[in-house]
Amino acid sequence: MNLGMGHGYEHGLPAISMSHHAASKFCEWLSAQTGHYYRLPTEAEWEYACRAGSAGAYSYGNGEASLDQYAWYWNNSNDRYQKTGSKKPNKWGLRDMHGNVAEWVLDSYVPDAYGKRSGLPTKDPLVIIPGAPHIVRGGSWEDDPDSLRSAARRASTPAWNRQDPQNPKSIWYLTDGGMIGFRVVRPMNIPDIMTMHRLWNFSKGEP
Repeated sequence: MNLGMGHGYEHGLPAISMSHHAASKFCEWLSAQTGHYYRLPTEAEWEYACRAGSAGAYSYGNGEASLDQYAWYWNNSNDRYQKTGSKKPNKWGLRDMHGNVAEWVLDSYVPDAYGKRSGLPTKDPLVIIPGAPHIVRGGSWEDDPDSLRSAARRASTPAWNRQDPQNPKSIWYLTDGGMIGFRVVRPMNIPDIMTMHRLWNFSKGEP
């Protein structure tokens, strides 16, 4: 789906309107096609990559004065998503971590997940609660600067698929998710096959 905003496969625009399930199943398909293991990033991995070593509100530091150089958001997006990679990268060479489309991560949404871990050493944190909302990070073309912060979190909602005429709703696409996209990771450490399948399939089609 492109919601009238342009065909991504033709013009380098991001894929949008996929459910968490669809994004995860794409990772499974990509793994089968390439012989390499791909999945969605965990929330911790996503934030680590976004910050690129920065402790500020954004990957480049603090303040909104430089945000236009790094992100497509409400102030500059012309009310639609834009070509990927057309803004400055963070210090690790990653583009569009702030804005353009918000990105699915693996984790289920728990409001106080970060607070519970505050001050505690945690290795590879991942929260999976079947049936719970999922998380998008990074903010999108329709968001204000505060939603683009490296630490900003947003829970998924059935409202992203409210116009779907099907009953039950589609497990694959989001009729109202033109601001939702994803990126994939290829982990260095390959898990066992059961773990792979669990991470590709636990969402069961919830938005």
